[in-house]
Amino acid sequence: MCPHHLCSPLNIHPAFISTSALCDSSFSSTSAMKALTVSLLVWAMVSQARAEEQSRLVQRSTPCPAGWTEIGGRCFCYVPAQLTWSQSEKNCQRKDANLASVHNANEYYEIQKMIAHATHSFGRTWLGGTDCQEEGVWLWTDGTPFDYRHCGKFDNRWWRQHCLQMNYGTNKCWDDVQCSQKHPSVCVKRSPR
Repeated sequence: MCPHHLCSPLNIHPAFISTSALCDSSFSSTSAMKALTVSLLVWAMVSQARAEEQSRLVQRSTPCPAGWTEIGGRCFCYVPAQLTWSQSEKNCQRKDANLASVHNANEYYEIQKMIAHATHSFGRTWLGGTDCQEEGVWLWTDGTPFDYRHCGKFDNRWWRQHCLQMNYGTNKCWDDVQCSQKHPSVCVKRSPR
């Protein structure tokens, strides 16, 4: 007679263990426990291998290069180096990118999360906005339309504030500042897809 708890269906692949072997009277309970332990270990190893393969597949399916984050179909990269605005733009261009343009609130908050993940703070950071060609007419360095503004002031104090920073003040708004200040930056490039 087979003990009921040994004959109940097991959630283990049949190739690893046969439940009928557990019901054989010559099969001791110690042997059953050993077989069950080995089966569970094999199952765990197979599960781990599958999880690692799925992780590699997910990484391969991301269209952005390593170190870049996809947001809204574009690739963004936080650059911690403290550079002037023009140095930051040149640095982005060396990466086949530009300082980041932002086109909606969701993009802005995702960029903030990316910065917070990298720095554990919301420090002032360069974006690609500038009005240096004509006061009050803001352009993005990547050529996309300047179609979104986050909270902030664009007051051009002393007629020398022509570059856009984010995470300014307690509300983490945008602000126009002197381009000679040094901040980290965010670069953006089109997704290769």
